[in-house]
Formats: sequence, structure tokens, C-alpha cells
Amino acid sequence: MLEGTSQFRLLGLEASPYTMKVQSYFKFKDIPFEWITRSLANEKLFQKYAKIQLIPLVFFPSGETMQDSTLIIERIERETGGTSIHPEDKTLWFLSCLFEEFGDEWCNKLMFFQRWFYAADAKATGARLAHDRLEGKWYRSIVKPAVAHLMVKRQVPRLVYSGGNDTNIPQLKQSFENLVAILEMHFRERPYLLGGRPCFGDFGLWCNLYEAWTDPTAKSYIENNAPHLVLYIQRMLTPSDQGPFEALDALAPTLTPILKQEMASRFLPWMQANHTAFHSGQGETRLTMNGQIFQQKTFKYQANTLDELRRKFQMVADEPALIQLLEQTDCLSFLSADPR
Repeated sequence: MLEGTSQFRLLGLEASPYTMKVQSYFKFKDIPFEWITRSLANEKLFQKYAKIQLIPLVFFPSGETMQDSTLIIERIERETGGTSIHPEDKTLWFLSCLFEEFGDEWCNKLMFFQRWFYAADAKATGARLAHDRLEGKWYRSIVKPAVAHLMVKRQVPRLVYSGGNDTNIPQLKQSFENLVAILEMHFRERPYLLGGRPCFGDFGLWCNLYEAWTDPTAKSYIENNAPHLVLYIQRMLTPSDQGPFEALDALAPTLTPILKQEMASRFLPWMQANHTAFHSGQGETRLTMNGQIFQQKTFKYQANTLDELRRKFQMVADEPALIQLLEQTDCLSFLSADPR
């Protein structure tokens, strides 16, 4: 228990997508919180309460701590009032959950490979991380260049965990550019993913798009090709209720391309292949998507989250409009399989 906690505390970094995801949610729900930059100055605090070496670390007013951004938001949403991020319409509710998972697990790949593959981006992010790491230290300006170099040396090898290898990078680049184009069309018509206010899916989708937008290469691409997406990224820094969720018929024309071209062609096949590989004891996941080989390390976490996504689907599997949409976009077969 953290003594003296009178409000939420969010320990993380601005360069962390999942920290920013929780911060955006707190701001939308008007939940008071204290921001704590993870640095050398509070490393003992982090190590005392963190169960895993990942951020964010959220301290609840009760003193309890959590680190999974999805579970943090789901729990707080259950326990607080105010404007809900969950549509009452069951079809929209599931689509929101699907986009949250897509944002967390696929869009992270699209951001991460660019951040650490391109030299200019790695250098810029290394400098940002070093600046935060040395917060409050008198010697920050002296040792910052060396720490930034060490940050880059530590992070670049981690590209393997996000699938950022020579085999996959051409497809990840294609996916990023395609997603930017489709989202630009979608956000020409509305401020948020499902209409006038942010849904659960917005927070997962946005956080990695935001991080990409803070890096030189991806920022240049987004700003040169997707002005409405830029407005969305900026809007989600302090999201607000601008109206109701829209009907599925109004959303479908620009949501359908995302479901078909990115989820059914890339994200869900990878999730299924990873799930199969994990339960078969295979250390590497390998599949063909869009006629190209995609391979990376197999993960237990994503295998479990696919089970959870399928569990949520079973809760609304009797919705005809949802079944029709998922069938038309080739997503249904990946989601209707029985959870293990």
C-alpha cells in the first residue's frame, strides 16, 4: 500500500503509449491525478510497487497498484460514473473493444519499428528518454548525451519483440501508410472513432498514433498526408464529449476498409497464428499475410488477449448486424473460434 495517496497517481513517461492512453482517459473522465515522470529520482518507488518492468504504474487512492492500461481503464470505468466510453449498442460495443485491441497490439508495431529503425527517430527518442530519466539531477546536461546513446543501444535490439525485422518491415510500413489513409477518410466525418465522443477503442488506437506523431519520420508522413488524423491525434490529448455515438450504418462506409484491409488481412491473422504457435509450444510465429511472410517471437500475452476478445465476442454473437459486418469484412472466422 502507498501511504498518503489521496488521488490517482500516474507514473510513466510521455514517450510511453500506454502511459498516454491512461492519461487521456483520466482527462476525458475528469479524474484528478498526479503525474510522476519515471526517472532515477523515483526508481526506488517504481521498483517497490511494480510487478513487471513496464509502465504505466498507476496508484489508486486506496494504495493499490495496476500496470496493464486496458485493465486499468476497464476497472475504473466499472467503478466510476460520468459519460461512458462504452456504447449501449452491442455491435458498437464490440467494435470498440476490437479497435482497442488492434490499437494496443498492432498499431504498437507500426509505431515501434519506425521509432527505433530509423536513425533520426532513434536519436530523437533516445534524447527524450534520457531527459526524463535524469529529471531533477544537477548533472542532467552533462551526462544526457551518453545516457541517450545507451537508451538507443538498449531499445534497438527490442525491435525483435515488435516484429520489426528485415522480413516484416516492408509490410509494417505498408500497413502504417494504409491505416493513415483510411483513418484520414474516417475522421473527416467525425471527431472520434464511433462518433461524437471517445469510446474504449479510441484510447487504444490513439496512443500509438500519438507516439508515432511525436517521432520525426512518422510525424512528417502523417502531417503531409492526413490533416484530419492530425486533428484527431491532438483532440485526444484532452478528449471531450461532443455528442452521441453514431449508428452503425453511418460508420460502416469508412470503418469497413479498416476491418477488411488491416484487421482481417494483418492483425487478426497474426493474432491467430501467435495463438496457435503459443499453444503448440513454438517459440516463433510464422505466417503469410497479403502474400508476404511475417515472422516474430511468439507471445503468451497476445494469445491470452485473443481469448479475451473471443470471450467478448461470444457475449454479443447473436447480434445480426455485427455478424453481417464481420462476415463481410472477413473478420468473423478469427473471432468466432471457441476460446481455449
